[in-house]
Amino acid sequence: MSDILEHTEAGVLTLTFNRPQRKNALTAAMYAQLAAALVRAADDAAVRVAVIQGQEAMFCAGNDIEEFLQQPPTGLDSPVFQFLRAIATFPKPLVAAVCGPAVGIGTTLLFHCDLVYAGDNAAFSMPFVNLGLCAEGASSLIAPQMFGYHRAAEALLLGEPIYADAALEVGLVNKILPPAEVNAYTQQVARKLAAKPLTSLVETKRLMKGAQQETVLQRMAEEGAIFGRMLREPAAKEAFSAFLEKRTPDFSRL
Repeated sequence: MSDILEHTEAGVLTLTFNRPQRKNALTAAMYAQLAAALVRAADDAAVRVAVIQGQEAMFCAGNDIEEFLQQPPTGLDSPVFQFLRAIATFPKPLVAAVCGPAVGIGTTLLFHCDLVYAGDNAAFSMPFVNLGLCAEGASSLIAPQMFGYHRAAEALLLGEPIYADAALEVGLVNKILPPAEVNAYTQQVARKLAAKPLTSLVETKRLMKGAQQETVLQRMAEEGAIFGRMLREPAAKEAFSAFLEKRTPDFSRL
């Protein structure tokens, strides 16, 4: 069975992370499939809304670390960056259902969703600095705007997790529900959106995004270039080695 499930019904494309044995950690193949699905959906008249979801206990553990080390992104045309651009420029309503951990890109992708519904077990984290890396997905731009600078600094510099109540307070999520209800509730909202005039939805989203979309894409490219450079540097190598060896990283000389 595919690691990404695609299902379209009643105008709603649902993309489900389906790799629970690896906590829905994303591989290059998964990024490529997600990007291709969103690009197709943007031009598909049968799709009016897209939903991204996981399971009741897990949304996404971020990148698959082992594959990431063996096959790191080679540039801004890599599948991960294709996905980020696709989600940032998706013209139709994009809704996310998040339960359990949302790590790294599992959180940063949410900055590009229009509505986010979370389980009360949701935990959002962006531990890039702890891995010797930098922010990605334009999170260095959007997180301070959404959270305020100091809360963004906790999330991005300290890598501190944001739990469901705090995520609701800062505007990262729209509503908190019991985990067993999140996906179904999100589908209800998506169908409500799909029943509305598509042109109105698209134009309203475009007007809300405004001129910042180009700035977001520029920041993504800037972050991506720095991320790629830092991935080859000693701090990241130490962080990833420590992760695989299940030990605390030692950055004292870095």
